[in-house]
Amino acid sequence: MWRHVRLFRKDIISAQPAKLYRAWMAEFRTPFFRSFLINQPDLVKTVLKERPDDFPKSDIVQDSLADLLGNSVFVTNGEVWKSQRRIIDPAFEGGRLKYVFGAMADCAVDAVARLKAEAGLGRDIEIEARTAHMAADVIFRTLFSLPITDDIAQAVFVQFRAYQRSQPLINLASFVRLPRWMPRLRRRTTKTTGAAIRALIRQLVDRRMVEIAAGTAPDDLATKIMTTVDPVTGQGFGPDEMVDQVAIFFLAGHETSASALAWALYLLAMDQGAQDRVRAEVAEVMGDRAATLSGVKKMTFTRDVFRETMRLYPPVPAMIRTNSCPENFRKRVVRKGSQVLVSMWYLHRHSRLWDKPDVFDPDRFGTANGKKCQREAYSPFSAGPRVCPGAGFAMIEGPLLLAALVRDFRFELIEGETPVPVAHLTLRAKDGINLRVTPVG
Repeated sequence: MWRHVRLFRKDIISAQPAKLYRAWMAEFRTPFFRSFLINQPDLVKTVLKERPDDFPKSDIVQDSLADLLGNSVFVTNGEVWKSQRRIIDPAFEGGRLKYVFGAMADCAVDAVARLKAEAGLGRDIEIEARTAHMAADVIFRTLFSLPITDDIAQAVFVQFRAYQRSQPLINLASFVRLPRWMPRLRRRTTKTTGAAIRALIRQLVDRRMVEIAAGTAPDDLATKIMTTVDPVTGQGFGPDEMVDQVAIFFLAGHETSASALAWALYLLAMDQGAQDRVRAEVAEVMGDRAATLSGVKKMTFTRDVFRETMRLYPPVPAMIRTNSCPENFRKRVVRKGSQVLVSMWYLHRHSRLWDKPDVFDPDRFGTANGKKCQREAYSPFSAGPRVCPGAGFAMIEGPLLLAALVRDFRFELIEGETPVPVAHLTLRAKDGINLRVTPVG
């Protein structure tokens, strides 16, 4: 029992035994908490899709990330969360992708140029740091129309890297359910860095409020969200609330994209045949021309590579809910207030659901098993009402950046370098992902 508690503090993946690759459900108990991990598709459907209000977000995650996320849409529940989503969702509607695609494409061009200058005739490069830079550039350009070279954007990026390295997904003090009146055992670095990030974001929010009032604000995601009101309450986000939301946009739009892109490049380095297929598809669809939204949508194999990457290495490896009323799952009593854990890491690799679950196979989504599992056992963006509002955004950004990089570079494994996945804020490699990068042509 206590071994799992200690490991949860270090890494949520390591805390779970290997038998969960076959189990439909598992129960963990300590004197402080009771939690249930569910892999059975119909139970996952119940929790995430059919009765989400009965299984609200656990305050474990809120406690762990409060220094950064405040009261953002990622951690709220009930009517507060519903109001926040009514304000946020219009900014990420499918039709608005065309307004932000140009910014994404510019980021891809600049990312290739930076890597060309660095790679030279071929170098060993820690790729996670580079994909983090790319993803941060995308989120700042689409959110605030600012390149990563902007002083405040760069400062947020640097501070966020420090926060990501010091903060696990779950804080042990929260997980053992200490009384609310007891102080949380947070790292001083985490608190200080979280406060610094929020102060920088506040500068961006205040500046945008002035631009909106003056009628000079660009038509980007920040302007859309800050000028939208909840159609039910008639209220919009105030400055403090907007800081909360921008913090989670940066986490969701930067951390997750950086993680998925880095692991995708690792998998393509491991499978040179798949990498050649991506390069051939990009050549056929894009050639040497600038990327277009319609072109990215036509690159089906590249998209399947990204999709398969998120199956094997889900950027957010677990979701934690709390049941608000007594339940009975698989003839087990789940008491009110228990933690219900959906681990995409295990669900996506479950041996009783997926064919060859540990094999990198982008073509699997065209098979009967792959189609069935995609409906029932694939949730990289969560599912149901709480599905990530930026899922469509991510499924354009990821394949776009992947296509741009593979078109101009070959990625190869380095002998003796095998990345070990660990769960920080997102699924990252313990010591980074080192690849040999060589310009093509």
